[in-house]
Amino acid sequence: MNHRFAKIARWRTGLLLATVIASGPAMAERPMAVDDAGTLPRGGAKVEAGWSRDDHVKGLDAAVGYGPIDNVEVELSFGRAKDIDASPDQTFEGIGAAVKWVPLQQETGPSAGLKFEWAREEASDDATLDETAEAAAVIALFGWGLESGQTLHLNLSREWEEIDDDTAAENGWGIGTAYPLTDALAITAEIFGAFHHAPDKALGLRFEVIEGLKVSGAAGRGSGRSFANVGVGWEF
Repeated sequence: MNHRFAKIARWRTGLLLATVIASGPAMAERPMAVDDAGTLPRGGAKVEAGWSRDDHVKGLDAAVGYGPIDNVEVELSFGRAKDIDASPDQTFEGIGAAVKWVPLQQETGPSAGLKFEWAREEASDDATLDETAEAAAVIALFGWGLESGQTLHLNLSREWEEIDDDTAAENGWGIGTAYPLTDALAITAEIFGAFHHAPDKALGLRFEVIEGLKVSGAAGRGSGRSFANVGVGWEF
């Protein structure tokens, strides 16, 4: 879920299903929605938190990750968002989990792996709204590292979702890059979406304050709306 639950809102039957890969994969490194083909080292961990806005929906989120063995990363995430433009206000609470396996990882040249995600979200208000959504996805991760330090990312995904017994499936995609401006500062750019739907586009910045500690932010547009996120992540 990460910044995804509040950042990439998608309405269906009046419910915000800001989960897995509807318009880009979840739990990517901030501030991006398109994920990289990389994992934490064995025994490594990360903690992330942030604020995000998608049109009238604003929320907070947090995530933790751990590398139990080589080339594998597990993640848990939590989020809460509110649409104050709705009457009455609508609240969305979600949890998510993911397992990332990247057997081919290189600093320069190609990298490739898979990610498996699950998410659950509840929508409610002070009146009659009480809906639940669950989603699962499989995401193919591809990356390429350049000598300049720039990284290129490609995601292809398949998502299955259920909203109060109504089920659907959708294919998604995402293309992104992170380009280092200095040793500490990088600019990010991405485009992502579901097939047969207009994509979202975003630009962002990521700054490493000290080794392992990064702050970031991004803003974008898509489907006649704007969205943004800011956050902090610590890998150790």
